[in-house]
Amino acid sequence: MKDNIFRLGELFCGPGGIAVGASKAEVEGCKIEHAWATDYHPDTCETYRKNIFPTTPEKVICQDIRTLDMNVLGEVSDVDALAFGFPCNDFSLVGEQKGVKGEYGPLYTYCAKAVRHFRPKWFLAENVGGLKSSNEGSAFISILNEFRDCGYNLYPHLYKFEEYGVPQARHRIIIIGIRYEIDVEFKIPAPTGITKTAKEALSNIPENAPNQVITKQSNTVIERLSHIKPGENAFNADLPEHLKLKVKGAKISQIYKRLEPDKPAYTVTGSGGGGTHMYHWEEPRALTNRERARLQTFPDNHEFYGSKESIRRQIGMAVPADGVKQIFDALLKSFAGIPYSYVEPTFEILRYDPDHNTLELEKSKLMEEIAAYGKELS
Repeated sequence: MKDNIFRLGELFCGPGGIAVGASKAEVEGCKIEHAWATDYHPDTCETYRKNIFPTTPEKVICQDIRTLDMNVLGEVSDVDALAFGFPCNDFSLVGEQKGVKGEYGPLYTYCAKAVRHFRPKWFLAENVGGLKSSNEGSAFISILNEFRDCGYNLYPHLYKFEEYGVPQARHRIIIIGIRYEIDVEFKIPAPTGITKTAKEALSNIPENAPNQVITKQSNTVIERLSHIKPGENAFNADLPEHLKLKVKGAKISQIYKRLEPDKPAYTVTGSGGGGTHMYHWEEPRALTNRERARLQTFPDNHEFYGSKESIRRQIGMAVPADGVKQIFDALLKSFAGIPYSYVEPTFEILRYDPDHNTLELEKSKLMEEIAAYGKELS
């Protein structure tokens, strides 16, 4: 680190939610600058290049991390910190269990490989969304084991971003890791106490804002929405028989669900068919991609590239920029020795012990914590 600047490398960088939050964070001259980023999705990489590295697009490497040579990203000395919002949809705790040695193992192991390779002062890991369904919490324990074995003290916490002024109910576990020999203690930043509503978030969007293309709705969808009140969906609204959905089995609560203007929005998602695009509380239509980006707290000049559905995917998989900024602010204050308001973590702090580094002693407690908080993930 030079002149109180942390040089950040990003894996699974997405369209730039973490990057925007990092670029806004600054504490008494202590700030974060971007060194490089990588993702496998071409449109996502183009969005990141145009917004984060417009003059040095070569710093964004578009390649599958499972075949990526870490040396391509740069010298070990090029970065002081790492961030990654790794996907969790392919966790597998069966088979040969090759961990970081397996070419197609769980994707988080490649992040651990990068941590071992670059030895950053700290890292931020986001999107442990498969916690509840992954072997009753065993996947989460495997993640913690992997990262702590790299030589880091871990600070995992379930962040409810609507409590941090983000206009969206988005619950994610974020793990902060600090190299064990560094004498810095991270505290979970306290919620702001500010609630931002969907109506506040979606007001005053400039006419020329990028990605503000309104989807043309069918007459059937318009008629169905006319019977759905704010906060209701296609299954709990009083719909005429001809407008009811013929669905057997599980009924997803977000199908044709309209936003409530005076509350934060429900969780923005990046995929799904008809009825999953989030719906305006007043106008009979789905949200535009710019409106979804507003709920994810991207600035209006952050332009997304690709097809309409590709952009929807990018936005839905991103990290809320304003929410992660507050985590970065707390991290910078921790390194600068500046006090700040904090709360107790939802999960136990895990410290690296080079002589005895196993989670067996904490396993039962972690399982209790997982059971208590896993249901709150969305």
